[in-house]
Amino acid sequence: MKNKLVILLLFISSYCTAQVTTVDYRRNLSKGVTLNVKQERVSTVLQMMSKAGGFYFSYNGVLFKQDSLVSLNVKNVPVRDVLDQIFEGKVDYKENAEYIILRYAVNHFTIEAEHIANGDNEYAISGYVIDTRTGNKVKQASVYEKRLLQAALTDNSGYFTLRFRGEHSGVVLTASKETYRDTALVFLADINIKPGKYEDPNKERGAFFSNTFGGRGIWRFLLSSKQRIQNLNIPDFFAQTPFQASFTPGLSSHGSMSSSVINKASLNILGGYTAGTDGVEVAGVFNLTKGDIKKIQMAGLFNVVGGSVKGIQLSGAYNDVNLNMDGVQIAGLLNRVQDQVRGVQLAGAGNAAKDVKGGQVAGLINMGKNVDGVQLAGVLNKTTGRLKGAQIAGLVNYAKKMDGFQLGVVNLADSSSGVSIGLINLSSNGYRKVSAYTNEVINTNIAFKTGNANLYSLLIVGKNFSDTAQVLTFGLGLGHDFVLNKRFSIAAEGTIQSIYLGSFEEVNNLFRLQSHFQVNVLSRLTVFGGPAYSYYVIGMADGTSANRYKKEFAPNRHHNFSNGAQGWLGWNFGVTVSL
Repeated sequence: MKNKLVILLLFISSYCTAQVTTVDYRRNLSKGVTLNVKQERVSTVLQMMSKAGGFYFSYNGVLFKQDSLVSLNVKNVPVRDVLDQIFEGKVDYKENAEYIILRYAVNHFTIEAEHIANGDNEYAISGYVIDTRTGNKVKQASVYEKRLLQAALTDNSGYFTLRFRGEHSGVVLTASKETYRDTALVFLADINIKPGKYEDPNKERGAFFSNTFGGRGIWRFLLSSKQRIQNLNIPDFFAQTPFQASFTPGLSSHGSMSSSVINKASLNILGGYTAGTDGVEVAGVFNLTKGDIKKIQMAGLFNVVGGSVKGIQLSGAYNDVNLNMDGVQIAGLLNRVQDQVRGVQLAGAGNAAKDVKGGQVAGLINMGKNVDGVQLAGVLNKTTGRLKGAQIAGLVNYAKKMDGFQLGVVNLADSSSGVSIGLINLSSNGYRKVSAYTNEVINTNIAFKTGNANLYSLLIVGKNFSDTAQVLTFGLGLGHDFVLNKRFSIAAEGTIQSIYLGSFEEVNNLFRLQSHFQVNVLSRLTVFGGPAYSYYVIGMADGTSANRYKKEFAPNRHHNFSNGAQGWLGWNFGVTVSL
């Protein structure tokens, strides 16, 4: 009588739970669709279903032959049943938001208990996982209890053993393995008959957490083979608990189910492997996270996250996020975000992300595809897509499409409509011009112009070929072109030049503001001329070997400033060739 009562209570409990869940979770797989197609490609039929149902299919391209044809005539039939007709039960289905995830699952299995015992505050169950078609025992299948977060892998004979502490009248075991459809069965204490199938109300829920640690990079070596197999077998089940602690990924308070548990707080002495954290996670050496991190994650050496991070991520060496980063990411060496950064990346050596909406600050290198923010690096900033913000580098900036601002020694872009300040500014649609000109004080000057009409840089060298004024000059400047039409434009330039008058003991500086009226006489040849004003700062003291040249440099008509500087009005005239 007692056992019958237990069975009845379990049945009522599971039935009520299923009913509530079904009502709350009646979604895409339960939607009715109407189709009448003849010999259509499978991919086309899936597109028709997704359009009619307002959802999307997610599947691997090798799931079915691309030239496979199907014929269907259904009216208001659930999507799940239509998929069963198309794939003949060889595909398993999971739901996630607006997606239906299809995965290959041609095989079916069941759990057969060999021994069930309940006593001394412990519940134990052992048995086999068996392929229902062939009768063969299935090795390396995951058998787990979702509520109690206990799991085991079958051995080479398909055998498993699970023990649960506490008083338990029964457990619900689920078996999972790649290419098999999940099965869940209810097992009751002291009843060794074959149990009935249990319908998990959440079995169709899916997840898009990337299998980051299953076989990518060095991280796979931090997990045991059992953990990697468990991760492959149970990719879609996630539970939540307040706390977990680990010494290593294999020694955790949640055992082999640690990668399926999302915690409020996680403490990993050396390192841990969890499904996610919605709170604080701290590790002495490393954190491996299958899903998302919210709030704070800290590690002495590195953090690797298969999902997204919303909050703060800190590590002594390296942070790796497989999806998005919203917040602040700080690493002693490197930060990497596979998708989008909305916030700030700070690293001693380098930062990398697909899209940046915020900032990247690194001692050496920043890399991004599209940047709508600031890249600040000691050596190099590289944007392989579009730059809408700013790049500031100690040496080189590069952007494929530059619509923002660049400041560096060398600024490069495939196309530029923004502003670049540097010694050299090159872009495919920008300036590469050489100007040869003369003026009132130095009769031969050459300037190399790079940038665009908005702002260009000048590198200047000059020599006065005269017996009475031995002058050499080199310097740089900035300019802007006011384009009137295709033929005429006006340039405004400011330059600073060092003047050599025969001695390196002291340096004289010439600051010059000049304006040119420019006329394009040929497609690549421009003639220009216009006024200029010079401000000359004399750096030599009287009595130096070059003193005899000091007064000869300024023209006779000049005025003196109280600090000893000289100023005068002058002119430029020359030609410019576009390279």
